[in-house]
Order: sequence, then C-alpha cells, then structure tokens
Amino acid sequence: MINSTYLAISAQLALQQRLDTIANNVANVSTAGFRAEQIRFASKPSVHALPLSSFAAVGETYLARGAGEVVRSDNPLDVAVDGDAWLAVATPQGTGYSRDGRMQITPSGELVTLTGHPVLDLGGSTIRLDPAAGPPSIARDGAITQANRRVGQIGLFAIDPAARLSRGVDATVTSTVPPQPAVDQPFVGLRQGFVERSNVNPVTEMSRLILDQRMFEAVTGVLSETEQTKQDAIRTLGAAS
Repeated sequence: MINSTYLAISAQLALQQRLDTIANNVANVSTAGFRAEQIRFASKPSVHALPLSSFAAVGETYLARGAGEVVRSDNPLDVAVDGDAWLAVATPQGTGYSRDGRMQITPSGELVTLTGHPVLDLGGSTIRLDPAAGPPSIARDGAITQANRRVGQIGLFAIDPAARLSRGVDATVTSTVPPQPAVDQPFVGLRQGFVERSNVNPVTEMSRLILDQRMFEAVTGVLSETEQTKQDAIRTLGAAS
C-alpha cells in the first residue's frame, strides 16, 4: 500500500511538470520564433520494493526544432529564416541564437532585435546601418544594401542536430555544440518582410493539456482512495484491539 502511494506520487510529480511545460508553450503560442518545449518520460525501477515496481520519472526535456508558420508583415526590417538555420544575437549572457527576425535600427544605426539586442554578422560583429538612408534591402543570403551600397550581412548559423538546446534571453537558445556559419547551403536563407511565428501547435497542446489534467485527477483519486483505505484499516485494527 505504501509502495502504491509512492508510485502515484511519482506519477503526479511527472504530470505536474508536464502540465507546467504545456502551459508555458500555450502562453507563448503567439511569440515570434518561440520553440516549444517537450518532455520524454522515463521509468525508474525500484530496487527495494516488492513486488518489483517502476516509478514515473521525468526524462529528457528538449526544444522542438520544427519551423513555425511564416506570415507576411511587409516590414523591411522583418526577416524569416528559411531552412535549418538561426540568427545570432548578442545578449548579456553571451551569443544567443534566434528565429525571431523582427529588427529595428537604433538612432546610432545599430541593427538590433525588438528587445534591443544587437544582431550579428557571420564574424560575430554587430551591424551598423545609416538611419537616414531609408529602408534597407535584405537579400536571401543576408546581404544588406542601402542606397545601392552594401552595408553589411546578417549572419546565419547552423546548429548540429545532435546538440542540446537550452533557452536563453527572450526567444533565443544556446547550444552545447558551437553553431557554424551556414554558407553555400541552397535551402537556407532569409525572406525580407516576413515573420516566423511560434512552432507551438495550439490544438495539439490543448489536447495534451486536457489529457494530462484528466490523468492528474485520476492519480489524485488513487491517492485519496489509498489514504481512505489506510484510515479504515487503522480504525478496524484499533477497534479489534
């Protein structure tokens, strides 16, 4: 009976973490470039419990890499990344990598994200434009021109599929494997005047949320029944003595 209680609690803890993850995904469904977090559940065999049992455990968490929907914005400072590549952004915690291509130009001419973090070129340097030269033209390879003059190039970087991604500042990620410049890759490029939305599928996430809530309630019911059975047994034994 005690073992069944521990099993139920382990399942409850795992489900609670998954519910928190799903809620965070749903909250960011409209966040440009956001990457949904997923959880792989695992089981942990008990060494001492008899009969042999397996406890629920939260396995590996990871960020889904699938692309989000690309929508037209017609803003010349918006870019959407085509293919498996990322923009490089300078943050207070170091270089982060993002799929949120919404940018702005500071009064000094620096190209930055909407939250003020500098966008970097292939060499890891910041990009400066002429605020008085009008809207820039951004080519598929990231080359930026103003008034028919090339002024810089937005860097695109490829992240090893085997690398583990972690959340960084805003919608950026960091990688356990250093990203490499994505050059001469025919399926990688930028689309000016477009924005990539979150890759969260709201219908799928809401379905998971409902299912996990029901599972959580079922486990809670099991715990309540177990506790009631224990109390009844104690009262019966007490009366018999």
